[in-house]
Amino acid sequence: MTTLAKKRLAIWIVFGAILIGGGVFLVSLLLPTSITSFASPSGAKVKFQTSGDRIMEYEGEDSWKEIFVKGVNLGATVPGHFPGEFPLTEDDYLRWFKQMDDMGVNVFRIYTVHNPVFYKALVDYNRDKGDDPLYFIQGIWSPEEQLIELKDAYNEEIKNKFHSEIEKAVKAVYGDLKIDVQSGESGGKYTANAGQYLMAWHIGTEWDPEMVDNTNKVHAGTEPYQGKHFAATEDASPFESWLAELIDQTAELERGYGWEHPMTFTNWVTTDVLEHPGEPLFEEDLASVDATHIKPTDWNAGYFAAYHIYPYYPDFFHLDKTLETIPDGKGDYNTYKAYLQKLKTHYKDIPIMVTEYGVPSSLGISHLGKGGRDQGGHSEEEQAEINVSLTQDIYDEGYAGAILFMWQDEWFKKTWNTMRFEIPEDRRSYWLNVLTNEKLFGVLSMSPGKEDVLKIDGNLGDWDLLPEGEVQSWDTPSSGIERLRVTHDEAYVYIGLNLSEDFDPNEREIYLGTDILPGGDQPKKELPGVTLSDGLENMIVIGKDEDTQVKAAPSYDFHRRLYGEYGYWMLQEQTKEEKIEFQPWKLAVSLLMTPPDTRLPGPFQDMIVGQLQRGTSDRSAAEFNSLTSWQYSGNEIELRIPWMLLGFADPSSLQVIDYGPLKKNRTFTPTTTQGITFVPWIVERNNEASWPGGGATVDIGNLPKYTWSPWETVKYSEHLKESYYVLKNFFENLPERSSE
Repeated sequence: MTTLAKKRLAIWIVFGAILIGGGVFLVSLLLPTSITSFASPSGAKVKFQTSGDRIMEYEGEDSWKEIFVKGVNLGATVPGHFPGEFPLTEDDYLRWFKQMDDMGVNVFRIYTVHNPVFYKALVDYNRDKGDDPLYFIQGIWSPEEQLIELKDAYNEEIKNKFHSEIEKAVKAVYGDLKIDVQSGESGGKYTANAGQYLMAWHIGTEWDPEMVDNTNKVHAGTEPYQGKHFAATEDASPFESWLAELIDQTAELERGYGWEHPMTFTNWVTTDVLEHPGEPLFEEDLASVDATHIKPTDWNAGYFAAYHIYPYYPDFFHLDKTLETIPDGKGDYNTYKAYLQKLKTHYKDIPIMVTEYGVPSSLGISHLGKGGRDQGGHSEEEQAEINVSLTQDIYDEGYAGAILFMWQDEWFKKTWNTMRFEIPEDRRSYWLNVLTNEKLFGVLSMSPGKEDVLKIDGNLGDWDLLPEGEVQSWDTPSSGIERLRVTHDEAYVYIGLNLSEDFDPNEREIYLGTDILPGGDQPKKELPGVTLSDGLENMIVIGKDEDTQVKAAPSYDFHRRLYGEYGYWMLQEQTKEEKIEFQPWKLAVSLLMTPPDTRLPGPFQDMIVGQLQRGTSDRSAAEFNSLTSWQYSGNEIELRIPWMLLGFADPSSLQVIDYGPLKKNRTFTPTTTQGITFVPWIVERNNEASWPGGGATVDIGNLPKYTWSPWETVKYSEHLKESYYVLKNFFENLPERSSE
């Protein structure tokens, strides 16, 4: 070889080395740093494993430490979308991961397979976090609707669907999946391997008790499942044996990727292992699913029990006297903690984790709990206090972890006592009904479009900042009112009033009647001697704090129509006064329970939700109250009224509940409105009144009518609620449990 050739060869060798080194460097930047893991006898990697009733994390050098899971559940959507659309972006995930991390969360849970962007974002976020990453629990969604409909878990179509979902989940987590996107399901090309950031597998959804009971009856005598990694015990029911097979399949698929993670399945109080003598509903004590009837046979990462446990559901939490054993220090009993104790006694040999719990920050309420731990009716501050107390109860009773429901508010959700009024149901995500508590469990508020612009504080100056065309205004709509302004967003109708003189609730009351449909009732008590050309559907009363509220016209009252003589017939017959007077706006919180249809009797119960709280919605103010509806200052009054309190079934498509009789299955019918006509008048405490025109009749066709266009997209803003910051402080000061 010539000297020149040798030189050229040397140059190419150096150049090649540089290329290789640069490539290695680039790859090292792109690939996440491997976390410390334990090599199990099977050769699989293990980062978390169960030991007795504890969950352990491997620290290296044969050292394990006990951990308490401080977690939060993460949904798959944002306002304006349903979960099956999977609209979340990489920026959404990365922003939320950082906020969770800062909150002190060490694990979060997802319910189903998200789009590939989720796994990529998590790997990218954890890339520089070394052995302190943010871990996740992967949920696997069950064919819930088919299970409820067919009531047989062994149905071949159901089993095949569930097994396919398991395979999809395992492959997605390990970045080994390419699947077409189908309507209502995630899909795409999964290449990011997030397996080392997995904490556990969480299989299935809350089980319908009738389905469990029927499965056990139809398949009685089924031999307990015996798998490679998990098996059902001799005491296992057919349904529990079915679960064992699903867990075993998940384990077998994961073993193929060289990892093992702890396994669990979803359970809830309705199918727990305890008996509840104070529970009035048969189905709430109909069937049991026992995690101890499934055992790992070859799975070093282990297995634990997981329950969704709320302090207000089922009803026995406030009815069962056998749970009144622990005083709460406030004159009542902590039945939640008493229940946790009983459940932990059963699961004394395996870890048990509460993977859903919490209360919402909503105006609406749907279930009662002891000590005020109701499902709804809480400000963000009250939500924070209760969520911390529930977490403390879970920790004190020796549970392995607490995963709060929920990270973000979810506008698409529904609940039993408002869902009949939200029509059409496929538009629920386009508006925020604050009477539906299920929408507002988050520690991250998904606030409606004008929350950052219009602060309810009694000062109307910020109304002038709204873009031209967003506010409709009327001068002197009634004697004593110089100006009426109205606007709206996805959650509220906003009203601004400039009066002729300073407002004094001790001297006068202001009324704003609302008309959205032909028909309605006359305000005979509030405006005697005056006849309106058309009736009202609702009426806003502004006065002393205890009197300020929205009332429903007696012929339009949703509550009376659904639960009165033409509906469920659970309300007492109307009095003469109730037939003509506007009624407080109410929601049912418990239906009438009558044996033999129920195990125990129980009265019909309802709550007033039309009361308007005075305060400020300014999040920067020390007096901030998320439930604020109105405030006044001098001659200015400012209100925000939830859409449903004004009769709306879907404001985004201008749908309101009509006057027609209930249809089959006691459902309402929506119709399109042309807008909201406001009928303002003032009543002095000496009974003098002033109203539009001043005559004995009022043509409401000449009064202010607020109109708007339907919308297909929403505006919202994110705000960390008080519960975020309070839980952050709690997590920071929560002692870490240590191994014995």
